[in-house]
Amino acid sequence: MTLDRIHAQGMVLLGCGKMGSALLAGWLARGIPASNVHVIEPHPSDWLRDSGVALNGAVPDAPAVVVLAVKPQMMGDALPALQSLGNGQTLFLSIAAGTPLARFGDILGQQTPIIRAMPNTPAAVGRGITALIGNAHVSEPDMEMAESLLAAVGQTLRLENESQMDAVTAVSGSGPAYVFHLIEAMARAGESQGLSPDMAMQLARATVTGAAALAQDSTETAAQLRVNVTSPGGTTAAALAVLMDEADGLPPLMVRAIGAAADRSRELAQ
Repeated sequence: MTLDRIHAQGMVLLGCGKMGSALLAGWLARGIPASNVHVIEPHPSDWLRDSGVALNGAVPDAPAVVVLAVKPQMMGDALPALQSLGNGQTLFLSIAAGTPLARFGDILGQQTPIIRAMPNTPAAVGRGITALIGNAHVSEPDMEMAESLLAAVGQTLRLENESQMDAVTAVSGSGPAYVFHLIEAMARAGESQGLSPDMAMQLARATVTGAAALAQDSTETAAQLRVNVTSPGGTTAAALAVLMDEADGLPPLMVRAIGAAADRSRELAQ
């Protein structure tokens, strides 16, 4: 079993904000004993206090995994306290955006097995997707353990190389905000056609979330699902003629938007 090491050696969660809490809830629901999870969180929520985890105490001498879930700007202050666990068998799993594997190695030791992961906010409802990549010291059992932990909040995807993480950040990490803005834009457009704000928002929200669920559950491609909704010469075709315009439609706009996000991710990693 991929989580046997955690049952035997315990694990550490550094940081328990929104993402850390979502992960922890998923782990506990999947049967990891609360007593096996050691959480370091300076501002614990009531839920965390009542969860039964070992909170802000001494951590195991050789935990199976340390999950780094603090904000990137706090990483420099938090990591030195865990340096003694580096260069050993303990796996470090980071979900902090913009912090490359090499930087973790500089702090924790160059022989430390480290996995960098990028989850997204739908993890809060168990519908996230997390891309991950490990350094040269990560074994296949390490990867499988990390995937099992991250699968508690959705799908996982292994990357081929770390340079792809900037694109992942731009597509799936930041992507939920694009969808939320789409809901906003659809609702405003509905208002411009005479709908009340509440009615337009209800229609836009239900349409986007319903279409997303259909795309998730269907075996057909997104392109085919689009075709299924589009009658030749109909209303949907009229709208798609605008959205799919190669000069100023949605595709070139999305290329620019995701390019801007990926560029910023590269800048933050410097």
